[in-house]
Amino acid sequence: MNLSEIETFLTIVNTKSITRTAELLFLAQPTVSHRLTALENELGFPLVIRNKGHKQIELTPKGRDFIIIAERWLSLWKETMELGRNQETYLLTIGCTDSLNIAVFAPLYEKLLESPRLDLSIQSHHSSELYNLLAEHNIDIGFVYHKLHYKNIITEKIFQEKLYLIQTDPPAIPSGKVHTDELDPALEIFLSWDDNFQIWHDRWLSVVSRPHVSTDTILLSNRLWKKPGNWMIAPISVILELASYRPLYVSELKNPPPDRICYKITHRYPKITNRTAVEMFENSLEEYLKDLPLQLSPGQVLGNEGK
Repeated sequence: MNLSEIETFLTIVNTKSITRTAELLFLAQPTVSHRLTALENELGFPLVIRNKGHKQIELTPKGRDFIIIAERWLSLWKETMELGRNQETYLLTIGCTDSLNIAVFAPLYEKLLESPRLDLSIQSHHSSELYNLLAEHNIDIGFVYHKLHYKNIITEKIFQEKLYLIQTDPPAIPSGKVHTDELDPALEIFLSWDDNFQIWHDRWLSVVSRPHVSTDTILLSNRLWKKPGNWMIAPISVILELASYRPLYVSELKNPPPDRICYKITHRYPKITNRTAVEMFENSLEEYLKDLPLQLSPGQVLGNEGK
């Protein structure tokens, strides 16, 4: 087996077409067919079913099983090439949700980048997507809001944070404790923090009216926070981030949503070339988490009045 044969096979798997594979790889169709045949001859079994008149390629049962092996082979080849490069600088690929990247880990990233030995590739994805990205070694470490059972993925709870009601100061409801029945849904800025929060929100608020603004990023939520009476229910880390843009009045909820739990996910078999980078990150992460704020004082105003 060689790189060109494996890449050709995996492209055929994705396109299900010899013609389309040839176009993507800038090859003649006979060259694609020759590579596929050479790979099958070396393996000793057919990978595709050759049906005349069929536009789409169909894999044999062994061909489907070989996909995982081919992907591993390609991954190992890439790692082998990386070993030959200058290893004085390490690249760490981190997958995270938008709110965690911006409101929790940005200061940690800044600190890590002070090291001349470490480069960061930071990606924002939904929690459900991050498990698949890690399973396929497209990221080295991830942070998610819910625990799923994936083979070869280690899930570890690292912190949890309470959610509060925030209003622009001066608040429409100046009270340290507020029930959702007192809130005007037509003025809500909504972002679904995790599945548990969505269930809670559906029970107490969505049944009444839809939110005024619903987004999936905290920066966009802040940008669209225009009306004086707007309010949001958010975790501590996000509140502290938003308070850097506007003064916010903080209240507890009499019918509070569940705390938001953050999990770290890592691969049981990390890339050999990235183990040092992962260890450097995890050592810094442990110290960083010790200083995370765990609660706020109801009735307090956060933020710079001059902004």
